Amino acid sequence: MPDAAEMRIAIVVSEWNEEVTGALAAGARQTLLKHGLKKKNLQEVVVPGSYELPVAAQFLLEADRKLDSVICLGCVIQGETKHFDFICEAAAQGIKDVSLKYNKPVIFGVLTPNSQTQALDRSGGKYGNKGDEAAITAIKMVALKNRLR
Repeated sequence: MPDAAEMRIAIVVSEWNEEVTGALAAGARQTLLKHGLKKKNLQEVVVPGSYELPVAAQFLLEADRKLDSVICLGCVIQGETKHFDFICEAAAQGIKDVSLKYNKPVIFGVLTPNSQTQALDRSGGKYGNKGDEAAITAIKMVALKNRLR
């Protein structure tokens, strides 16, 4: 695992489904610090929902050109309408677009489970914490970019 001591990383987390997203953010934060990220080099912002994750990532990258990566964390649970599809697609495409626009890793850490139980299982439950996995991805992608420079 690469050392994150010299990295600058932000976490953007949706407040929608806060029980799940709060656990994802805690997992990401803990993993970043465990791998050497300095607290002063960690920014965290909260947005209303997963749809707002991409624009918040863009705001962060515009405001702080020294940021190496942004981790986007959210949870959209399948419902009875197509709303789920629209939000998930917009979040995924938007996060990808911001990453390519700024040539920096913007990490997709949005859970798309069928139920609250599945969401809890993936935010610190029996399937681990996907926030932890998103943080590991951010560190590895920043290290890859630095190595290829």
